[in-house]
Amino acid sequence: MTAARDLIEIGLVLYPGVQEAAVLGLTDLFMLANRLAVERSPEAARLRVSHWQLDAGNTVIRTFDSDPGADNEPAMVILPPTLLQPIPREAAAPYAGWLRDRHAAGATLGSVCAGAFVLAETGLLSGRAATTHWAYRDALALRFPDILLDADRLVIDDGDIITAGGYMAWTDLGLKLVDRVLGSTVMMDTARFMLVDPPGREQRFYSPFAPRLTHGDEAILKVQHWLQANGARDVTLGAMAEHAGLEERTFLRRFRNATGLKPTEYCQHLRVGKAREMLETTMRSIDQIAWEVGYDDPGSFRKVFARITGLVPGDYRKRFGTE
Repeated sequence: MTAARDLIEIGLVLYPGVQEAAVLGLTDLFMLANRLAVERSPEAARLRVSHWQLDAGNTVIRTFDSDPGADNEPAMVILPPTLLQPIPREAAAPYAGWLRDRHAAGATLGSVCAGAFVLAETGLLSGRAATTHWAYRDALALRFPDILLDADRLVIDDGDIITAGGYMAWTDLGLKLVDRVLGSTVMMDTARFMLVDPPGREQRFYSPFAPRLTHGDEAILKVQHWLQANGARDVTLGAMAEHAGLEERTFLRRFRNATGLKPTEYCQHLRVGKAREMLETTMRSIDQIAWEVGYDDPGSFRKVFARITGLVPGDYRKRFGTE
């Protein structure tokens, strides 16, 4: 039997609604990395993969163990994603104490996608940077307003806590942990074998602009619909305030409260969203696309596009274009 000191255990939590495909995928990823590490060096550290869930007595127990018999505890614990609605607070609560205990004992905690709702229930994300799937951003911010949420990031590594955003970001989180415990060479070997990108992507490459429309401010909603209809082209602050029937200062305050963005930022997101669509589905030149979405200066368009999406237009087309 392998000595416990040679093992690094990674535990996966099977909470209600967890996506089993991600649990099995992470299990395979870590076991593959383990095999590749040992093939390179028989003296390499070994990974032990375990699954944890509640038993009938509401105690979190191991239900799968790749190296049964060892008496060590998980050095890392991951909350995988779900395709369902985020777990209710009462369902996440039984896991929170166990997770806090593991963290207090030195374990690194991680989450993927809506797994962040389970992790946040521990209170350990309070005042700390974290990410989740862009579709769950508002719900997580509403339930846990003290989290420093950045849903543009695909992975935020804060040392003892790592959060990953998109549903398939379990590959990014898994490879990051392999890099941490087995080294970059084994991480790259694993990524190549699985034909997946190594860590370094960003969630904003993929997430569309989803404006807030259910805020209840009718005057601001009227302006949003107007901007959507005209593509936010050739609009000024004065024109938007006039369309809302408000003084400019009042309009600015209410617009930001309702949408979370300044009017200029909102218009930029709308224009970039249209540009993304054209880059994906047409072969029009970047300069032509810039002009069509309302930018007279292609250089300014490129800067705004890169700031919002994380990619310059040419690289975006190479990654997502269908023509």
